[in-house]
Parts: sequence; structure tokens; C-alpha cells
Amino acid sequence: MSSSPPTTSSSSMEHIKAEVLPEDYNQYDISFKMIVIGDAGVGKSCLTAQAAKGVFEESYSATVGFEFLVFNVKLNDKVVKLQIWDTCGQEIYRSLISGFYRNASLAMMVYAINNKESFNHIETWLKEVKLQSNPDIKIFLIGNKADLDEERKVPLEKAKAFKEENGLHYFSEASAKSGINAKAVFIEAAKLLYNEHLKYKERNFKKNESDIPIPIKVNKNQNNRKKGGCCG
Repeated sequence: MSSSPPTTSSSSMEHIKAEVLPEDYNQYDISFKMIVIGDAGVGKSCLTAQAAKGVFEESYSATVGFEFLVFNVKLNDKVVKLQIWDTCGQEIYRSLISGFYRNASLAMMVYAINNKESFNHIETWLKEVKLQSNPDIKIFLIGNKADLDEERKVPLEKAKAFKEENGLHYFSEASAKSGINAKAVFIEAAKLLYNEHLKYKERNFKKNESDIPIPIKVNKNQNNRKKGGCCG
């Protein structure tokens, strides 16, 4: 399996040391809300579960509405919490998803490399992200089920070209089943968001996190984290 390297305009991210922490780690310095979107059956829930919990369930049932998971990662000396809203992909629930775009810092669009239709629909998902989200949202493109390369229907170069043509922030292939790149794509999300947060603060000399364009939540009392909260 081959995948594209992380894509970012900031070389400082290359020097960030990352350590994935347990899902129930009860301290953090800053958190970001992100949503995972894409067609039903592409493995969104399996991918997030593999990243956050290190598990893969072959018979994972379809998500109804949404699922909420937490991905904690230590970047240098700061703990970043990603609040992951894993949304359903069925058309019948599409109207419910729009509310989850609000205050999201990053959208992760997922397709399956063995499902050409799921990739073709990425353009529709992208339009929805741009319509429903804040203008500073970061957008990732992830090709899941990379372990099924022999069944590939979406060429790697085609996905790379889509990423470049649409100015997306990152692209990679991953596998929820084998675990390849499953954690890595979420680590890159945390790195990008944290780095962008720091750049905004430095550039604008803002002292209040509410003035920063990227929606965040800064933990003012690390010992009293409320599990399951939203950074909205």
C-alpha cells in the first residue's frame, strides 16, 4: 500500500513530537471539534475506533445519527484532545448531519478505495462542508480500506489530484482493519489544528482564545474535564 505524505505549509510541524494517549486520559490543554463524514459503508466508525481505541470490529453496525469518540495526543509538552463526531452516511439522515458542522475545526472526508461511487460522492460532501462550516475549517481526505488494494477502484493518483485541485489540507490512504495510518491521520489533524492555533495567536497577538478563528476549547482546570462535552 502506498499513501501520500502529510501536506502542510508549516515546516514547524515536522519537529513536533507526538504521543498517543489513552481515550480516557482525563487531562488536556486544548481541544478541537472535528467531524468525520462520507458515504455509508466506507468504514468511518471502524477508522475512528481503530485510532481512538485500537480495535477493529468486522461486523460494525451502521451509525445512526452520530457517534462520539475522543482522541488524545501529546504534542511536545501539550495535550490536545480531538472531539470526534462520527456521522452517519445514509441519505435519510443527511439533514441531521448539518448541525454537526457548527464550530467544527476540521472535517475528515472518508471514502473506500474499493468503492468508486463513494469517491465520486466526495465532491458532494466537500460542497456541504463549505456550505455548512466556518470558513477556516481544515479539510482532510482519507481513502479507507487500503488493505483491499487488490480490489482497488479509486487510483491513488486520482485522489491525490482531487486533493490538490480542491486545496484540501491533507490526503492519505489508511486501513481501519490493519491499522495502517489509522492513528497517523488523526495525529496529523491534531498537529495541524494546534499549529494553526499558535500561528493565529502569534500573528494577531490575541490573548483571548475566543478571538481565535479556529473553534477551540482551552482547559482552564485540567482535573475537571467533563467527558463527552462539545467545544461549541
